[in-house]
Amino acid sequence: MPEHLDLSEHDALRLLSRSPHPYHRQNSELLEPSDRLAYRPLRRDRPDAPSVTPGASREVTPSSDSGTEADDEHFLKGLPAPRRLRKGLRGRNEVLSGNSTPIPSPALLEEESRRPSYNLKPDAHLGKRPRSPADRVRRRKEIIRRSIELLIIGFLGLVVHTNKPVQSILHRRNREICIWIGASALLVLLYPLRLVTWAYWYRTPSKKIPISIPTSFDPAPLVYPPAITISVSLLLAVDNEAVLLPNIILAICSLPPSLVPAVSSVGPACDSLHWALSCVPLLLQEASRKPNIIRTDAGEMRSFPAAVSLETMTLLYPLHRNLCSVLHTLTTTSLLTAELQLLSISLINLLFLSSSPQAVILKSMIWVGGLDILVSCSQVIIWGISLARVPKWRFKRTSTLSKPTSTFFSNIMPWRRVRHDLFHAPIDSSSCSSCEAFDDLEDSDGPASMSARGSKRVRTMFDGGDAIGIEEKSLSTWNSGQKAPSNVSDGKAGPAPLRRHTLPSIDKVPHKSHTHTPSGRRKRTASYSVRAFFSLTQEQAVFRKWIYAVYIYICIVGAIFLPLPYIGVKKVVADEALHGHEPIGWALGYLFGDLPRFRLEVVSHNLERWICLPARPFDEFRESCSVGWVDRLRHLYFGEANTRLILSAYFLFVIVIGLIVVFRLSPIYEVDTRRKVFHFMMVAMFLPSTYIDPTFAALALSIVLAVFLLLDLLRASQLPPLSKPLASFLAPYVDGRDLRGPVVISHIFLLIGCAIPLWLSLGSLPRSGTGCLEGWELPTREVSMVSGVVCVGLGDAAASLIGRRYGQRKWLWGGGKSLEGSVAFALAVFVGLVVARSWLGVGGWPSANSGSDTWILAVEKMGVCATTASLTEAVLTGGNDNVIVPVVLWTCVKSLAV
Repeated sequence: MPEHLDLSEHDALRLLSRSPHPYHRQNSELLEPSDRLAYRPLRRDRPDAPSVTPGASREVTPSSDSGTEADDEHFLKGLPAPRRLRKGLRGRNEVLSGNSTPIPSPALLEEESRRPSYNLKPDAHLGKRPRSPADRVRRRKEIIRRSIELLIIGFLGLVVHTNKPVQSILHRRNREICIWIGASALLVLLYPLRLVTWAYWYRTPSKKIPISIPTSFDPAPLVYPPAITISVSLLLAVDNEAVLLPNIILAICSLPPSLVPAVSSVGPACDSLHWALSCVPLLLQEASRKPNIIRTDAGEMRSFPAAVSLETMTLLYPLHRNLCSVLHTLTTTSLLTAELQLLSISLINLLFLSSSPQAVILKSMIWVGGLDILVSCSQVIIWGISLARVPKWRFKRTSTLSKPTSTFFSNIMPWRRVRHDLFHAPIDSSSCSSCEAFDDLEDSDGPASMSARGSKRVRTMFDGGDAIGIEEKSLSTWNSGQKAPSNVSDGKAGPAPLRRHTLPSIDKVPHKSHTHTPSGRRKRTASYSVRAFFSLTQEQAVFRKWIYAVYIYICIVGAIFLPLPYIGVKKVVADEALHGHEPIGWALGYLFGDLPRFRLEVVSHNLERWICLPARPFDEFRESCSVGWVDRLRHLYFGEANTRLILSAYFLFVIVIGLIVVFRLSPIYEVDTRRKVFHFMMVAMFLPSTYIDPTFAALALSIVLAVFLLLDLLRASQLPPLSKPLASFLAPYVDGRDLRGPVVISHIFLLIGCAIPLWLSLGSLPRSGTGCLEGWELPTREVSMVSGVVCVGLGDAAASLIGRRYGQRKWLWGGGKSLEGSVAFALAVFVGLVVARSWLGVGGWPSANSGSDTWILAVEKMGVCATTASLTEAVLTGGNDNVIVPVVLWTCVKSLAV
């Protein structure tokens, strides 16, 4: 490209080319990083440039009236074809190819606003053109939306503060809380001052305050990770106060790095000043640390083992920053910034503060097994993905057939020449658009390339020196930029023209370039990781894929069953969660221990040291009147292990029925309706069964989550034999969030949203149990256990189904959310909480809330919780609603003691 032309002018000149080059994207059409689909129109620097077609500039109303923005199907439905002008009427601004032709729907614009932005500097184009009234209205609506979002977070903190046990903790830990609030407020207030100082120091601003907040500014990374972390830790600190201080440090660590002035870097993504701020709460720690004491239901005091050492809390900042970097490398654009921060904080809490058997099992599967697979298989997975990216035609071909010998007729009348003369087909049949995906050969039509590869001379039957002179002279004049003289127009005596009827034959095969196409454009260059497999044949590539797959499967089996400390999941579970019992034998007794035949075989074969049999109920339990009828049936008549078998059969029955319904609905209903069947399946499975055996439900969700993560890793690695069936099964149910990156997050976030409230409730309730089942019984229950199932299974599904069909009134700030969908969300959550409280009372389980409220007061509290969750779901853009909204609902229900 000439140096005096910029990119836009060069692209404009490309439009004048006779060849359309449909696979060539101009610079203005290149795709942005793949975390979103963005609309970037062509730049119009000159005022006399023609405008875009008016019909293409209108805002498109979404075809779906979904109550939840996450379920909009604009990513899956085909976009309307652009209105193309006639061939002779195309202007310079018409795009020949690319993704910027159709105007995006409001859902795509909402997805654009999800991208976090901390840059408060004015954009370059804001100073050149005045704001239109539509921009002002859009900015005003966005300000209202963000203000409501901040008010909801503030109301959530007020609700947490109304809890009396939390008030006592705040009184004892007020200095640490004030440090977190003061550091966050100071950094936020100083950030505009830093921008203004920078603008006046390095620039000459045209305004007194050169700051303009963009409409796409999303405060979610600044608000949600610290607020949710502190709120949840305050509620959990009622039973274990050691939870609070590490989470205050993590809340400081989760502040956006751009808020903290960069002083010096102490490592990748780590700043020394930010690290020092995270250690300030430790300076106020008492010199003599009191032991962590909690009170059980029996009134006795006992020490809680989950406490983080001072050295460990000092290193939380570099651990958090590097863990965020690793998670971003694994998920790329699948998770937003706020989601990455919350995921990192949750994993760190799981690593250091897990004490119950269920939490330890989850920690061993994610931390021990996940790290083993990540360390041992990461490079092989990268190789497998690179090998899967190579098309079949690009592999080396095996020379089995001999090349046919040329005949006299083929020399006289070559088939390629005949096709070129009759059908105007290219003579070089190897140059096709599909063969240009990776660095193929090039034939440039320019004079420079012709001079580089030498002259292509046609030998005739009456070939003489004059013809050679003409050709060399024309080539030299072409290279010098002058026009070749014509023998017809020139009056001077010149060589005779070439004869028309000749028998052509080329001297030598022309050299084809590896970097450019025959039209002169540069080809896309394949990466070195992909290019390394070009020398393989198709059979060798398939064999290597199976070698990679076998290695990964062996590593997975080794990570689970390898009997080494801190390496094998089985060994860690036996030592830290099961009090030294072998996991497989313990699982057999946990599920089949109450079957008479099984107990007889275990005792007769002397396997009691391997298989742990549950104890029979005591006489005191038989005579106890405080036990509900469901627990009495479970312990005295069915047996604990038999109850788990019944629940397992019930789960399997619901899954089979749900899959049958989904497969029958596939050819009839849209994707969103089929997806909501899985939501209702979660409600049918866990709403009635969680109170019956909460620890078993938590264990089942943990194991299923680990299996989902493992299967998605195998799907993303594209290795046989599971990757293609998994991808084919998940393809009909993906949405826009799944298309942002390599991870299919819909089913994973659905499971996490249902499980997190149950895991948090188990972490805040006392435990019981004897023998090998110590810590596997809960004497009390609470409504917050099922808040995740109610929120995701009922609220989200009702909002989507009602909002799509009856949603006519949108929220003030626009988007895919409707008022009807939000009202349906609140009503469904309210009904679910009422059903959960009713089932808790009917089943006879003792409630964890000592002072039970009347039904009128409980209904008021449940209405407040449902409304808060519905508003959060309506304004949320910086995080996944299937994860954040259930945590918000759990915080409200737990704080208000519903």
